Amino acid sequence: MSVTDKTGIVEFARALADEFGAQIISTGGTAKAIAEAGIPVTPIDEVTQFPEMMDGRVKTLHPRVHGGLLARRDVPAHMGQAAEHGIEMIDMVVVNLYAFEKTVAGGADFATCIENIDIGGPSMLRSAAKNFESVAVVTDPASYDAILDEMRANDGATLRGTRVKLALDVFRTTSAYDGAIAQWMGGQIDGGDAGQAAFPEQMALGLTKRQALRYGENPHQAAAFYLRDEFAGAEQSLARATQLQGKELSYNNYLDLDAAWAAVREYSEPACVIVKHLTPCGVCEDADVAAAYKRAHECDPVSAYGGVMAFNRAVTGEVVAAIFDNKQFVEAIVAPEFSGDACEMYASKPNCRLLATGGVNPAGEGVEFRSVEGGLLAQQTDGVAEDPADFTCPTKAQPTPELMDELMFAWRAVKSVKSNAILIAKDHASVGAGGGQPNRVNSARIAVEQAGEKARGAVAASDAFFPFRDGFDVLAEAGVVAVIQPGGSIRDEEVVAAADEQGVCMVFTGHRHFRH
Repeated sequence: MSVTDKTGIVEFARALADEFGAQIISTGGTAKAIAEAGIPVTPIDEVTQFPEMMDGRVKTLHPRVHGGLLARRDVPAHMGQAAEHGIEMIDMVVVNLYAFEKTVAGGADFATCIENIDIGGPSMLRSAAKNFESVAVVTDPASYDAILDEMRANDGATLRGTRVKLALDVFRTTSAYDGAIAQWMGGQIDGGDAGQAAFPEQMALGLTKRQALRYGENPHQAAAFYLRDEFAGAEQSLARATQLQGKELSYNNYLDLDAAWAAVREYSEPACVIVKHLTPCGVCEDADVAAAYKRAHECDPVSAYGGVMAFNRAVTGEVVAAIFDNKQFVEAIVAPEFSGDACEMYASKPNCRLLATGGVNPAGEGVEFRSVEGGLLAQQTDGVAEDPADFTCPTKAQPTPELMDELMFAWRAVKSVKSNAILIAKDHASVGAGGGQPNRVNSARIAVEQAGEKARGAVAASDAFFPFRDGFDVLAEAGVVAVIQPGGSIRDEEVVAAADEQGVCMVFTGHRHFRH
């Protein structure tokens, strides 16, 4: 027994010793915990006849350990050699590894991360797993009770099928562990510039299956959901959110919730984002989340029906009451937390999924992936420090601080709309959006049509530059008074001249938020 995660180890050791007469061999802190509980334990150096040394780097790498694990009981020569050298058989290994991934995620320095690379643990696990015909190998504290129950039902033995499954778990565990080390070290050594540091020459993704899904985008497509083991922001991510109630999440639910959660994290003030089919149909930032919800819903009540919602503050009973007043059917809601009265109220609608993340991760951290046939695309998430002081305004009309504040709201909101994206906003709420079109002018027409009269006096954001003035003209003719866009087109002068003709303020950010 040698574990980093000591959850349940004392109870497991006691049951093995008291009920089955097991001799417990252990190392370091695990041995100390078992001994302090009054359970007989044999230190590893009594077995190896060699002291633990080099700050614990060398303790289990010894023939009396690995011979006891690898010897085939059905091969007389193996057993004879073991007897000749005083090697006793080891029938179970209980090991989990140094928390390397946690050490890296915690921001430890290079030397500390190196020290947290486990050598003896993976070696023992692999030896035991290779000899699964005779050895049970246990890596997960959650399996202790099931293993004890099986032993009680089978005269102290584990079943072959169980040992095979445990061996498979080991090779999956050590593969993911080595992959995490290789990826981290590759990032330290391979990444020429800072932007490429996250993209080593070889990348291993550690994935753990969380659940099988009923189906994918369509009923004929099988699907499953996996957790990314190495994700640094795992504790407050959508993937690890606690589902408080509701049906199991579907493939499409996850996609919509991810879009909504990414969008709502853009705002520091209380905000609500409503998403339908990966497209925000309502975005609002207000003094409180209840007000933010009401105004987000007003943007497009028809599309909001049957969508998902995200909040960057706790969902309260007041928010739920507003949802019920609108008679809005909601597939799922994600938020940092839900108040007690909010949960009680939603208990009357048990099919709605409520997910609590426990907090809000900063937007724009990490790497995101998309598959193509036979390959995987990887890129840094779209997070860039944005200071209006760094923007330029080439038009005669200049933005007031209040107008720039409104433009910044629209600029954050347009990030979540599929390109070519145009979003119209007024008073920190979206009133019209168009995206996913082959040309930008059609996106502008859709946004204007949706906004109607609300476009007058509003602002607009374009996720990329205007290649021609026609898209801008659609916005100006609808009454938009200011536009924020990246700039950088060969026809920027033409578009700026159009803005000056209409008396519209135009701000260039210098970078785009294209979402293909």
